[in-house]
Amino acid sequence: MVCVVEDEFGTVQDPLTGKAMKIRRFTITNCHQLSVSVITRGATVTSIKFPDKRSQIDDVCLGFDDVQGFVTNRKSYMGAILGRVANRISNGRFEMACSEVCVSKNLSNKHQLHGGFVGLDSVVWEVCKVRSNGIDLTHCNPSGHEGYPGELTVIASFTLDDCNNFRICIEAESTDCTPVNISSNIHLNLAGHAAGKESLYEHSVLIKADKVVDTDNDQIPTGMLMPVKNTPYDVRKFTNLGKAIKKFRHCPITGFDKNFCVDVRPGNPETIAKIVHPYSGRWLEVITNQPTVVFYTANNLPNMDATEYPVIGKDGAIYEKHGAFSFQTQQYPDAMNHKTFPDVILKPCDKYYHEVVFKFGACKNCLKK
Repeated sequence: MVCVVEDEFGTVQDPLTGKAMKIRRFTITNCHQLSVSVITRGATVTSIKFPDKRSQIDDVCLGFDDVQGFVTNRKSYMGAILGRVANRISNGRFEMACSEVCVSKNLSNKHQLHGGFVGLDSVVWEVCKVRSNGIDLTHCNPSGHEGYPGELTVIASFTLDDCNNFRICIEAESTDCTPVNISSNIHLNLAGHAAGKESLYEHSVLIKADKVVDTDNDQIPTGMLMPVKNTPYDVRKFTNLGKAIKKFRHCPITGFDKNFCVDVRPGNPETIAKIVHPYSGRWLEVITNQPTVVFYTANNLPNMDATEYPVIGKDGAIYEKHGAFSFQTQQYPDAMNHKTFPDVILKPCDKYYHEVVFKFGACKNCLKK
């Protein structure tokens, strides 16, 4: 039996209207003591609690005690919905219908990242439906916002069932042709949100991908796909994260932050990845209908080894580099600028649909499951 409880999570100024808005929080709980909390600011997942193999419940989702924490640490995009176009847009421009479209450049004043200065992560979403097992949030993004054509209406549905499936379904429609590539960025550590990088290094990950999207030093796609064989990105079998991340120590990006090409067939969600923490017994499977997934190991959180000041999270927890991971399911990045990548232009007569399921569990022999 799944139940939904609502409370308040503080007040924030809506960046589009300038009005002070009360932020609503919804906590969805199932019969196995798995609970997920979602707030209306950024359609953000703030908490995921579930038992380990010893029945000890912990919160495995990084986040903050109130909405101001998310506003202050906005550049981490922690827990939020990303878009209109997640990931990067090279030089903040692309061609569409033989015309150049220029969007805002919020990344080094050169590229766009995750939808611009005010993306879907920063706006206050409306509640359009409270379900028996979750909630539907909606946002109407104005035409011209951050440079994008067309008024885009987005509905994000968050539901939970008694089989420990946490499902996010995202639908979008536009009044004009516009690129759409929406994702989510839930920062997790299966040992517990405050467990830190040493516990992250204990995880083992498997991603069903033979190739990753090749990128330059700005993490802009080159248009090429790189085979994972004989690279640190070869995690087609369970691979210890600590050992894998050490292979990046002489690289510009010292950890995972690539689009893995899982190439799920359209309309046919598949299991693309699994990650386990052997000591707690917790595991997570990722099921989606999207063709790529960014596997990210929180490389941009502060590096305390370099004396950078950490981010202070829930209950005073210290969040630092490599203290979490995320699976960001999405379309191919910067696809508008690469003819070899699948088209991401949403036409007025079409509907965008993105589905991802995070299936949680715990067992004693999770690597063998």
